[in-house]
Amino acid sequence: MLKSKTFLKKTRAGGVMKIVREHYLRDDIGCGATGCAACGRAHEGPALELQPQDPASSLCPRPHYLLPDTNVLLHQIVIAWRPGTWASVASSLRPPGSLETYVEQEQGENANDRNDRAIRVAAKWYNEHLKKMSAENQLEVIFITNDRKNKEKAIEEGIPAFTCEEYIKSLTANPELIDRLACLSEEGNEIESGKVIFSEHLPLSKLQQGIKSGTYLQGTFRASRENYLEATVWVHGDAEENKEIILQGLKNLNRAIHEDIVAVELFPKSQWVAPSSVVLHDEGQDEDDVEKEEERETILKTAVNEKMLKPTGRVVGIIKRNWRPYCGMLSKSDIKESRRHLFTPADKRIPRIRIETRQASALEGRRIIVAIDGWPRNSRYPNGHFVKNLGDAGDKETETEVLLLEHDVPHQPFSQAVLSFLPKMPWSITEKDMKYREDLRHLCVCSVDPPGCTDIDDALHCRELENGNLEVGVHIADVSHFIRPGNALDQESARRGTTVYLCEKRIDMVPELLSSNLCSLRCNVDRLAFSCIWEMSHNAEILKTRFTKSVINSKASLTYAEAQMRIDSATINDDTTTSLRGLNKLAKILKKQRIEKGALTLSSPEVRFHMDSETHDPIDLQTKELRETNSMVEEFMLLANISVAKKIHEEFSEHALLRKHPAPPPSNYEILVKAAKSKNLEIRTDTAKSLADSLDQAESPTFPYLNTLLRILATRCMMQAVYFCSGMDNDFHHYGLASPIYTHFTSPIRRYADVIVHRLLAVAIGADSTYPELTDKHKLADLCKNLNFRHKMAQYAQRASVAFHTQLFFKSKGIVSEEGYILFVRKNAIVVLIPKYGLEGTVFFEEKDKPKPWLVYDDEIPSLKIEDTVFHIFDKVKVRIMLDSSNLQHQKIRMSLVEPQIPGISTDISNMDINEPERKKKKLQK
Repeated sequence: MLKSKTFLKKTRAGGVMKIVREHYLRDDIGCGATGCAACGRAHEGPALELQPQDPASSLCPRPHYLLPDTNVLLHQIVIAWRPGTWASVASSLRPPGSLETYVEQEQGENANDRNDRAIRVAAKWYNEHLKKMSAENQLEVIFITNDRKNKEKAIEEGIPAFTCEEYIKSLTANPELIDRLACLSEEGNEIESGKVIFSEHLPLSKLQQGIKSGTYLQGTFRASRENYLEATVWVHGDAEENKEIILQGLKNLNRAIHEDIVAVELFPKSQWVAPSSVVLHDEGQDEDDVEKEEERETILKTAVNEKMLKPTGRVVGIIKRNWRPYCGMLSKSDIKESRRHLFTPADKRIPRIRIETRQASALEGRRIIVAIDGWPRNSRYPNGHFVKNLGDAGDKETETEVLLLEHDVPHQPFSQAVLSFLPKMPWSITEKDMKYREDLRHLCVCSVDPPGCTDIDDALHCRELENGNLEVGVHIADVSHFIRPGNALDQESARRGTTVYLCEKRIDMVPELLSSNLCSLRCNVDRLAFSCIWEMSHNAEILKTRFTKSVINSKASLTYAEAQMRIDSATINDDTTTSLRGLNKLAKILKKQRIEKGALTLSSPEVRFHMDSETHDPIDLQTKELRETNSMVEEFMLLANISVAKKIHEEFSEHALLRKHPAPPPSNYEILVKAAKSKNLEIRTDTAKSLADSLDQAESPTFPYLNTLLRILATRCMMQAVYFCSGMDNDFHHYGLASPIYTHFTSPIRRYADVIVHRLLAVAIGADSTYPELTDKHKLADLCKNLNFRHKMAQYAQRASVAFHTQLFFKSKGIVSEEGYILFVRKNAIVVLIPKYGLEGTVFFEEKDKPKPWLVYDDEIPSLKIEDTVFHIFDKVKVRIMLDSSNLQHQKIRMSLVEPQIPGISTDISNMDINEPERKKKKLQK
């Protein structure tokens, strides 16, 4: 049956266009129940069980299906899809093209009312249809809606209907499900008799008008990790207009949560403030006790130089909430039998969340997931509901799951749909694979990687040509041969974006068959590669560059230490070692050339854990040692990336995927310049070259580690490098590498950006064909946005993993005292770096329930005076390091000052007891 609808539409040019929409209605669509005799036909797609599981509902004792309305599915999704919770959800709803359940919009009826009526018609049809089944299999459909009017109309029409809460409370076998109900009415869940704390959020229409007129500014809300009463809003707009607005104080933050899109009202300049240097953590005050908050807010205000004042404002409304499920722990209420408790998220940028649960005792000491439902004006904290129990806090598996969830790292096993696109084993190179490919198996190729590396992306070779020049090749795993555009494997790799390396675990971007086998350039096996080959002079001058798909057979898979040993050995002179020596010699020249152009040599303390073979707990912690071979590999990877970037941009000027590193704004360098000045050194930051030169010159004969500290601090001043599409940007420069153009080509096993670059390069040299998405700059820009997010989250997850394993290390090691250097001074604390462990921690000088010392903070120098002792950045101190387990939620490495000695502040370690792990260790040694 055909239905049609005709209407007139006015065009932009002022004309009138007649539009006809046709709707085809079918009478052959089944109900979806398995083996339904009334339909008499097989059902395609997901089927409803003929005998659904009995949910033991006191309201609906008969077997039944549930038909939730759209809002219930949207807001109660945690319950809707929990296995065994509901008898069955009628997700195989009769489609709108079904003749029996088609509903037309009536005169004066809005779209929402029409949709509500359509769901009621479907529910009624199901109930009448299911009556035709045999008597022993009689089922009914229960309509679930939280809309009062919709429910009343359903009951009037003879449809069994309940609210979501009524139905869930009727499930006598699952009382814990009540905790999972989302609280949807902010007003209805306000704290009884609570006074208004926050100003009302303006409606979206007023916010949009205000943004259009310039009264308000739109931006992303970013909460501070160090100070829960401070945040910044990064204003959206053109690059020239991008600016940060500071928000200070609970009322000015006005219920915004990290990553929300907000509208901000800018204060007049007379009310602008400077970023606070105070470290403040929420200690979980009473929900309605805001006087203490106001006391703490006075600490934020301090007399500062006018130059330090920043644009300041307040949140007037929320444009888009970016809430997600949050991992953390329950802070059980002190009130006996109370069902209302506070949940403390693992992410310190997220406020505590008020939830109601009957399982508080069972959830204490466990990592759980909670979702936010709303934030009333008279509540100190947002409302939420319990979602999932992850496991015991401190358990390695649980904590790893938490950090993966918190950093949004996709880590589920690869689906069968994805795995179906992998090559069938046993796999071998065929004649078809050799088309457009050079056979380079005769070359003496080798790989150099960290110990234990199984996903070997790259291999190198160097040999002398007959004309006396050198041929140097970088050979990269040809991952794009196995991952074809658009299939499920490609889509999953694009979604993951990058491999994530944790201390004891690797979350692969591609399935293990590719990452550790078929794509990994292991020695003594034939592998497909994409090669970048240069002809060079002995002075590293590039004479020719060519790119080719290839087949290689690596002659050795070496670690950095093994490669270094070969280079340094006077007795080893085989082809592989000769190749390595040639590569190392050229790499030194290439590095010198890069540094002369202004490339930065920065520093960041990286650590390596040595694990116990049985318990897999860390037993030693050392900073990573870098050798010449590390630099050798890095130089040729950089050179290959630059060479490929030039090639793909020549061929695809509008849709090359490139990587840039923006120059930091001058304000980023203030802390570095001031810190150097305090040690009578000058750091120039007008160009990358002047920064690199001044860092090279910043030496102190009496303080050799000072230069490393300056480079560590310089690293903190840098902007994040990002992927971008060449047709959507005109600034290609990579500041850190001093290169006018750059991309990522050398790690396609672990970075999806490199897979796209391989595809572009393959098309450029005629080795593969293009496809529409590859030359769509808008789709490439969207892809880059996801890759930048995934890359950033992977870095944060890796740091979180290091932090957790550092805690495990000090848990077993006990209390130690070590020398360190001050990296930052705050208003009430100093941040100390311990070079031995690559560890950073904060020494607080104001502690709860202890007399406050006399503190004088000077931001200009910067320095912190405590009683009669003055601390500057880079000063040497001695600290006591221990694991503080007093707060299970946020176990942390606690540092306290040992030297210099300040009465009442410094810790006396002479009488310090050795803790239990140390006692056991000494006993074993005896």
